[in-house]
Amino acid sequence: MKLAKLLDLDRILLEVKATEHWPVIEELVDFLAEKGDIPKVCRQDILAALKEREAQISTGIGSGLAIPHTFSDTMQEVVAVFGRSKAGIDFGALDKAPAHFIILFIVPRKDYHLHLQTLSAIAKMFTNGEVRRKLAAAVTREEIVDILDPKPLRFSAGNAESC
Repeated sequence: MKLAKLLDLDRILLEVKATEHWPVIEELVDFLAEKGDIPKVCRQDILAALKEREAQISTGIGSGLAIPHTFSDTMQEVVAVFGRSKAGIDFGALDKAPAHFIILFIVPRKDYHLHLQTLSAIAKMFTNGEVRRKLAAAVTREEIVDILDPKPLRFSAGNAESC
């Protein structure tokens, strides 16, 4: 699963307000609930599931990235949100680096396999230092979407060199 399929302009926070691990997770869940991407009545259940997941092992994976995630019996499709913290938030990553990019996602329990595909897609993209640098410098949500979903250069016949 491509990360860009999960994130559109409306699911990007250029700068989160929270400065700590758990408050930023709450902020991202509240953001999704306010937008209607998750039912408000499910907020507490989703937060409890996220808290349980965070208690098992930190979702701070290093290189400035945290991926809090959980499963839901009520969600029908994967929902994700991207939050950026220029100051960084301590997610207890092994490399001790603060998280500047937090991608929270919720997977329907019935689609368990999407969990690993989503984690893999995120991790693969964020191993690229240039991607992280561009995301840190992005000024608009449109820039972030373009970085997360780079379009290949397209050449029209008029741009092709003659032989």
